[in-house]
Amino acid sequence: MRLRHLAMELSKLPPHPQHNVELEQYATEGDFAARWIAEMIERGDLDASTRVVDLGAGNGILGIGCHLAGCASTLLVEIDPHCQHEYEGVEWFIGDVQDWDRDNVDLVIMNPPWGAQTPKADRPFLEGAFNSSATVVYLLHSKHSTHLIPLAESLDWVGEIVLNGAFRLPATYAHHQSQNDVTEVSVWRFNRL
Repeated sequence: MRLRHLAMELSKLPPHPQHNVELEQYATEGDFAARWIAEMIERGDLDASTRVVDLGAGNGILGIGCHLAGCASTLLVEIDPHCQHEYEGVEWFIGDVQDWDRDNVDLVIMNPPWGAQTPKADRPFLEGAFNSSATVVYLLHSKHSTHLIPLAESLDWVGEIVLNGAFRLPATYAHHQSQNDVTEVSVWRFNRL
């Protein structure tokens, strides 16, 4: 599937409900998700044999994007049942990010909470990914994050930034002061040492 067509398909998904500030729910846009998925394909991390898990899936945009790109299987892990919708070919696990089966995964992809509302909110996501059977982990985080590499290295992973971009933060929650804020983000790729 071409990048433009993938972005268009992802933009058609039901919108992320974004109603729980404690969960730091923000929607990943279709064009950015498509660029990210194209990067994974180009690096050889995503193909027809790859079992993908999307942690903190929201509306499933990243995992469904991997499904559309032709991965072997996709599991969307999300605690908020309002995010779940029917999409043929993907499975949902509605529950805590610490409770999914970590043995049947090759690639973890995620846009976890960054800890802006609850300090270290990303920690269960990171530890779950790094303690799974995955050989590669991709995650979106603030460009200014400094804790990712030390945590990964302590668990025998090494990482690098593979994509930078801007992430729109529309005025969704009461604490937002700007109608449309933008934050700089990086997509990190981690693999085992």
